[in-house]
Amino acid sequence: MRFGRGYDAWAGGFGGAEFEGGGRGHGPRHHGHGPHGGGRGRRKMFDGGELKLVLLHLIAENPRHGYDLIREIEERTDGAYAPSPGVIYPTLTMLEEMGLIEEHRSEGAKKQFAITTEGQAYLAEHAKQAEALLARLTQIASLKARASGGPIRRAMMNLKTVLQTRLADDADSDTLHAIAEMIDETARRIERM
Repeated sequence: MRFGRGYDAWAGGFGGAEFEGGGRGHGPRHHGHGPHGGGRGRRKMFDGGELKLVLLHLIAENPRHGYDLIREIEERTDGAYAPSPGVIYPTLTMLEEMGLIEEHRSEGAKKQFAITTEGQAYLAEHAKQAEALLARLTQIASLKARASGGPIRRAMMNLKTVLQTRLADDADSDTLHAIAEMIDETARRIERM
């Protein structure tokens, strides 16, 4: 389980928004500065009010503890995003102080929360927004599945390796231009698909 990880593909052209921790490779870095993540235009996956609704909805489904919530969000995004405990636990505390959730008796040492009557009323009042936020989690999972594109990734790595090898062979200017034209033509053909 990766805590505090954002989905880096969002930074790579899916809507132009970069979410908390956007970066490159597996497990981008977490930049939680300010209300929108700070630094290089990053923003958090959810603002405080949005995360509050997501957690409240998940707790309404079943009483849960903090790590259950982290795992559930990670599963709904197919592993693309898992909020950090440093985001989840303060939000749970706030929901409890607002009277929207309460501690639920459970077996084991972990503190589980259940939704209160006030929490159910609050959730009903904000149902459309909660549904849209949950749809965002599903959309992230869908984007991750499309972005992973196994055969395409393999082909891209193949091309990269061949180019590095060929360029290391001191290719002349004509060869470099021919290679560039082949790549450009392939890009144009893909665009037309």
